[in-house]
Amino acid sequence: MSSASLATHLIASLFLCPLGLRRLLFSSSLYLNNPSLFRSRTWYLSESKWKNLDIYSLLILLPIASFSHTVFFLAFSETPAHKFSFLQQSVVVSLFWAILILIYVKESFDLFSVPDNLVFAFAAIAFLIDFYMTGTGLVGVGGWVYRILGYLTVLCAVCCVHLSVRPEAFFAEFLLSCGLLLKGSWVMQVGLSLYTDAFGLKGCGKIGRGEADVKCELDDDVWRGVALINLVFVGHVVVVMAIGFVSFGLLHRRKRGEGSVQGSESMLMHQLPEIEIE
Repeated sequence: MSSASLATHLIASLFLCPLGLRRLLFSSSLYLNNPSLFRSRTWYLSESKWKNLDIYSLLILLPIASFSHTVFFLAFSETPAHKFSFLQQSVVVSLFWAILILIYVKESFDLFSVPDNLVFAFAAIAFLIDFYMTGTGLVGVGGWVYRILGYLTVLCAVCCVHLSVRPEAFFAEFLLSCGLLLKGSWVMQVGLSLYTDAFGLKGCGKIGRGEADVKCELDDDVWRGVALINLVFVGHVVVVMAIGFVSFGLLHRRKRGEGSVQGSESMLMHQLPEIEIE
């Protein structure tokens, strides 16, 4: 059970972190090109095929991940809460796979009848379903760790709702990108903190077979674990926001450098006026 849960969390992190980082870079670059004309996109496709490998990979890997969760649901004979958590995760993954198929078909065949705000609304619904299924049946320290993960899911849902109404809101796009990146890093932290002994909380063990929380020796270990989780989460937030602002700053500096170079080249291309000598 623990090894399967750890594997599912690490795989989810490998999906979410690159997705959030790519969205952050592409949306920031598009915004810096012309802030007044910026409109958020459901997916930032590139003209170059190899730059779109992420969406092709997700179209293949997400159904495999959903099937794997279903296999775990059928294979493990745990308590109902743990057993059905794999089935719930399979449903959530399938929902996002369906949304990804809709995005790919829309962008590939120019289906203008499917507006972006409708896709963002579907994504918000999928995030809310993910929120209600996150950490089902867990209590104590484990429940609090998953509750933080649920709050990040709500943040992504709120950003999607806002972008469905105001697609020109770059701040919501920036928060959505950072939220996906932070959700990915925190999913990995959840897997390491709750399902391993090496990275577990001091004085507490990992979530075992049929258990709803980590086992702590003393009540003080429980409160210490909650405080440590809060501190680690603040660290994740600081790192992710630093990545976001530094990336935006570097892209802005690059755009300014390209603009100055183009301006210098255009000035050099102007011919000097001819001077007649009498």
